[in-house]
Amino acid sequence: MSSSRAMWLWSQADPAAVVPWATAQGVTEIFVAVPWQPTAAQLARLKDLRTRTRAAGIRLSALGGDPSWALDAASAVAWRKRATATGLFDGVHLDVEPYLLPGWTTDQPRIVAGYLAMLDAVRTAGPEPLDVDVPFWLATVPAGKGNLADAVIARVHAITVMSYRDSAAGVADVGADLLARGQSASRPVRLAAETQPLVDCAYCTFASGTRSALSTALSTVDSEAARYTSFNGIAIHDYDSWTRMAA
Repeated sequence: MSSSRAMWLWSQADPAAVVPWATAQGVTEIFVAVPWQPTAAQLARLKDLRTRTRAAGIRLSALGGDPSWALDAASAVAWRKRATATGLFDGVHLDVEPYLLPGWTTDQPRIVAGYLAMLDAVRTAGPEPLDVDVPFWLATVPAGKGNLADAVIARVHAITVMSYRDSAAGVADVGADLLARGQSASRPVRLAAETQPLVDCAYCTFASGTRSALSTALSTVDSEAARYTSFNGIAIHDYDSWTRMAA
């Protein structure tokens, strides 16, 4: 059973606060947003974060992505190469959500093909392992003669499933399909929990609860998901909203 935790860090939060928090919560990997072209101040902060995470034994992955990258592999590769050229990162974490493109409903096969080609290009652009955020319903999307879930899993080193629900049973239930597919393909699969308030989907987030209740729920998910050899712990979205929850 994996009880490891990861978290997204999109903001410019102070590394001196982030790393002790992460350590206290059992976080073993941080996905930190890396701008397209970091300023000197942003780069200095990333270096500080790297120094502190290394001392704490926490992996640090470069986080980036835009729906448009599904049809623009060159931009995705350029971002990856610039981010990893800093030497600061253990991995690359893509958050490219092609279904947010306006053509998703009318031109899906072309977008799916572009997305998969982009993953191939980004994966082969450097040695750092590639992890991607995916929705739990990915297998419902056709891709060639199969489905998009299996096609994505075959192209990356790991996936993080946006299994956003407001209960342990909900997270485990919507994550089960991709855990099973990851197990079949021998790929690590993280589930994920949302802590940001979501006006349009109150049942998709733990935002209205406490950190203590969240911790209890995630421990239950650990137990439920333990039957899958692919299970690689749970990621929390995201640092800022997690820290704002009542204790």
